[in-house]
Amino acid sequence: MRVTRLAFSLSIAFSLSFSLAAQQSSTSSPQPLLFLQNSLSALSGGQSVTDVTLSGTARRIAGSDDDTGTAVFKALASGASRTDLSLSSGQHSEACDLSATTPAGAWSGPDRIAHAIAYHNLLTEPAWFFPAFAIVRRLSASGYVATYVGHETHNGKAVEHVAVSQPPSSQITSGAPLIQHLTEVDFFLDSSTFLPSAIAFSIHPDDNALLDIPVEVQFSDYRAVNGAQVPYHVQKYLNNGLILDFQAQTVTFNTGLSASTFSAQ
Repeated sequence: MRVTRLAFSLSIAFSLSFSLAAQQSSTSSPQPLLFLQNSLSALSGGQSVTDVTLSGTARRIAGSDDDTGTAVFKALASGASRTDLSLSSGQHSEACDLSATTPAGAWSGPDRIAHAIAYHNLLTEPAWFFPAFAIVRRLSASGYVATYVGHETHNGKAVEHVAVSQPPSSQITSGAPLIQHLTEVDFFLDSSTFLPSAIAFSIHPDDNALLDIPVEVQFSDYRAVNGAQVPYHVQKYLNNGLILDFQAQTVTFNTGLSASTFSAQ
C-alpha cells in the first residue's frame, strides 16, 4: 500500500468545514467526521502546529524490568515521530517516518543496535502520544473512512467511539480486508469536551501480520499550551498491561524539527 507524502500544517486542518464531510460522504457518514472535527477544534484552540516536542519523566515496564527516568517525544504533523527514553537500564529509542517516500521505522535498546520495524506495524499512528496529529492526518488525507461505533463508557468515562481505517483502492482485491484492519485506529472522545481520552490500535509480530496485539494509549491532565490543549499525562498499555507512563513537564511547538530527526537509521 502506498502512503502518500503529506505536506500541510494544522492551520489547514483546523479550518476544515463540513465540506470535508461532503467530499467523503461516499465512504464516511457525516456524524463521525463531525465528532473528529469537534475534537480537533477542541485540541487546537485555533493554533497552527507543524511539530511538537514533549519532555518529561517516564516509567517503562517490560516484563520484570521496571525503569524510571526521562523522556523526549517528538512528532511532525506530516506523519513522523521519535521517542527517546533515558532510563536506569539505558537508552531506549524509536523513530518512524510515514512522510518519507519509503515509510520506515526502527527501534533500539541500551546496546544501540537498530532493529527495523515491520512495515505492517507502521500503518496505524506514529504520533500516538499527541492525539491532535493523529486526528489531523486522518481528516486531511484522502482514503480514510470514519465509522461511528457508538456512545459508550470507556475507562469510566462517557465517550463517543469513532473508528478510522484506510480501505484499499478499488483496484486492489488481494489482502483488502487485511489492509483495512492493519490501518484501523479507534478514537474514544470525551462526550462533553470531545478531547480524546484514549486511542486504540493493534500491533503484530514481525513475521505475522494476522496476529493482533492490542495497544491502548490513555490521555489525561490536559493543559493549555499557547491556546492548544495537550495531554500532559500519557499511558500506553500493551495487552491490557501498562508498559509506559509519561508525565510531560514542558511542551513546545514549531521549533523547526528536521526530517533527519526522524531517521530510522
